[in-house]
Amino acid sequence: MSSAAAIRLQIESALAHRIPSALTPAQKMVRPFAVTGIESLDELLKGGLPVGAISELVGPECSGRTSVALSFLARITQVEKVGAWIDVSNTLDPISVAAAGVDLARLLWVRCGATTQTRAQQRTHNFALPQKYLVPPIAKKGLHGGAFGSHPRGEVKGLSQAVSGLFEHEAIAPRCAEPQHRVRPKQESFEASHSSVSRTSYRTSFPMKPWSRIEQALRSADLLLQSGGFSAIVLDMGGLVPEFVSRVPLATWFRYRAAAERTQSSILLLTQHPCAKSSAELLLRLESAEAIRDEATVFTGIKPRVEIARQRFVQAASNVVPLRKPPQRANTASWQSRTSWAGRR
Repeated sequence: MSSAAAIRLQIESALAHRIPSALTPAQKMVRPFAVTGIESLDELLKGGLPVGAISELVGPECSGRTSVALSFLARITQVEKVGAWIDVSNTLDPISVAAAGVDLARLLWVRCGATTQTRAQQRTHNFALPQKYLVPPIAKKGLHGGAFGSHPRGEVKGLSQAVSGLFEHEAIAPRCAEPQHRVRPKQESFEASHSSVSRTSYRTSFPMKPWSRIEQALRSADLLLQSGGFSAIVLDMGGLVPEFVSRVPLATWFRYRAAAERTQSSILLLTQHPCAKSSAELLLRLESAEAIRDEATVFTGIKPRVEIARQRFVQAASNVVPLRKPPQRANTASWQSRTSWAGRR
């Protein structure tokens, strides 16, 4: 026995009652896979996306990230499982989701950054004239009394307020003969102690900032992972620049990885730059998709291209170690994504 092996055996025997297998590497965990519905991608991944882990889909805009995620959710919902889509940028189209084959009854759509409706949107378009204007006034005696009716200025009194209900905005309501008094707007102050605008109206008038929407999405993901029951959770942050996504602490992704392993749910991160680091078990990098030029003037589809940037715990084909170096496995795949109006080709 060599000296190195003897020293290792002595150290392991000394630490056996304190730390079992102190110098023995941890066993590799081979996770089950769920198919994505894209044959070339499933063949490249030897089955599909891992279950109970985090998978990152990284790429620029129009690279096919959303198509892969929708195809994966379509397979999940077809076997009567439930999925969730956390939309940070609020850009998901339900019509496109249903066209991809996803069962909307088994999909939870979390819209981050959706503000309340403005006053003009909440206003109804029903025209109602006050009851006091329908009652004929009492005949007055005098120059304009009797059968001649009231004064013309009194007849149009309050008419502009009633007509303004027909229009959506008060700014475009027509001006009647009634004299209009110009109201000077007050200057808005945003100080902490002497604020003339409430916090609710400020949030309604101005949309949420990117970091506020990211924080809302992370809290939603925590609630979904704690509740359980979701086979797939898609966290779509592809519409945000990397400088905002990189601010998420690494401890958050580590906590998501532990929760996904406990609940056996697949987490998909759609970003422009990798952010989960070692917490992600699979990292797929998508390049800018190439447009399919079947028609000269009609857009018929794209041809995405994906590359495996990192994949942990790959199961070996056999336990036999070859004497020669095996050929390098292909780590890229491509497919065609057709539009609905192009039809089958």
